[in-house]
Amino acid sequence: MKIVNRILNANKGRDPERLALKYSAMRSNAFAFLRGTNHLFYDRLPKSGICKSAPLTWCCGDLHLENFGSYKGDNRLVYFDINDFDEAALAPPSWELSRMITSIMVSAHSFDISTENAKKLSEQFIESYAEALLTGKARWVERETTQGMVRELLEQLRQRTRVDFLNTRTQKQHKLRHFILDGKKSLPVSEAQRTEVTRFMERFASTQPHPEFYKVLDVARRIAGTGSLGVERYAILVEGKGSPDQNYLLDLKQARPSSMAKHLTTIQPAWNNEAERVVTLQRRMQAVSMAFLYPEVIGTRSYVLQALQPFEDRVPLAKYHRHIDSLTGVVQVMGQCVAWAQLRSSGRQGSAIADELIDFAERKKWRFKLLELAYELSNQVKEDWQTYSESYDDGAFQVI
Repeated sequence: MKIVNRILNANKGRDPERLALKYSAMRSNAFAFLRGTNHLFYDRLPKSGICKSAPLTWCCGDLHLENFGSYKGDNRLVYFDINDFDEAALAPPSWELSRMITSIMVSAHSFDISTENAKKLSEQFIESYAEALLTGKARWVERETTQGMVRELLEQLRQRTRVDFLNTRTQKQHKLRHFILDGKKSLPVSEAQRTEVTRFMERFASTQPHPEFYKVLDVARRIAGTGSLGVERYAILVEGKGSPDQNYLLDLKQARPSSMAKHLTTIQPAWNNEAERVVTLQRRMQAVSMAFLYPEVIGTRSYVLQALQPFEDRVPLAKYHRHIDSLTGVVQVMGQCVAWAQLRSSGRQGSAIADELIDFAERKKWRFKLLELAYELSNQVKEDWQTYSESYDDGAFQVI
């Protein structure tokens, strides 16, 4: 497998400025490399054995430690759940779980967590997942009962005011707000991009009960994530409930084909476009969907429009990497969230019913096999990252 060519081909057509940021991030450590190369992971994943014998379920398609976080739902309440569905597809749950455990092992290498502790975290994740699946009942994380890092994230979001949030991304000029173009979260747009996004929002607003809410005040190219860096993506500042302190921030992101789905094409439903797939499965798998979640089409491309979700609302691994007890608690909650998402979406468009998932959870043999597979995959990711790093340092990933 020629790693360099596969990565270059997978990233063709992306915005050069943000693609350069992606390649740089992937060079920083093996965990960032894993996040930026979902396509390589599924190319590497064995398609027989444990992966073949498991039932089918709806998967987020890119399960790793940083694709969980807190957010405000469309009911304005705060939730913690899986929060990225760009790669969502129908697949054996073992595909999803193996990527998650691989991310635990690889992040341990990046954040100086011992191999022994990483294995314990992986085992805790699987045990929590299986126990939640065995109940056959989809639940959700509640602020009153959860503890540790997850509770901190929920409290942090609950207490954050709209002005505080706006001030992290925008600045006031003559009582109007504009994006802070710092090269870290936002970059300037061209006039053509600004015009296209503004016209789209005008069309979208005309279909909504309160079109004045969606009046565009500013547009920027958004910098967020690792895997999606370089994909066409915009942060949009809209009037909301009034300027300057009741404005809202929206995220408009191009939807691309799923890396997971391409290995299972015969079992995937027919979607009108990729954005419909992403939004449908996000609504299906989350306990409560994020605010302003819509699949939209601009020309020949489809996009997901939703409330802008800041990176700060994700689990701060770097901060807690030496607190194993805290990490244990959070991976247990993550395991529950995955099980609940699968139960919530069970029996839909080809996915296994709850009884089949319960039967899967009752079996024990697959758990050990899955852990062994993920350990092997994590070593492969580290080797691939070393190959990538050498090529990056030699200039193979210079973006012109």
